[in-house]
Amino acid sequence: MIKLEHANVTVSDPEATAQWLGEVFGWAVRWSGPAMQTGRTIHVGTPEGYVALFCPGETRASDADSYRTAGMLNHLAVFTDEDIDAVEGRVRAAGFAPVNHGTYAPGRRFYFHDADGIEWEVASHQS
Repeated sequence: MIKLEHANVTVSDPEATAQWLGEVFGWAVRWSGPAMQTGRTIHVGTPEGYVALFCPGETRASDADSYRTAGMLNHLAVFTDEDIDAVEGRVRAAGFAPVNHGTYAPGRRFYFHDADGIEWEVASHQS
């Protein structure tokens, strides 16, 4: 079996992003230090996989529509076995606004954008 080990995303503040990922998803920092070329990287996640939070030192926002631009990231999705409403409460407590709630076979999901505009999906098999 081949599975995704990590995703690497550019963020404006890796420490702040790692903090809320820990508070909302219960993830832990696996590694942090200088990035390969410039800036800083923090790996945060679980023993099975993680998100590499990269900051080159200076970032800029993009107004590109990721869903209409080839090569752009549309969203990162996480799956929870715990009460999805509790996760949504932590998302709200972190200052983010859950949107686009929906049901799908076999469960529920919602989305939110973080401080850098990265879209996250939280999915569950709960009905």
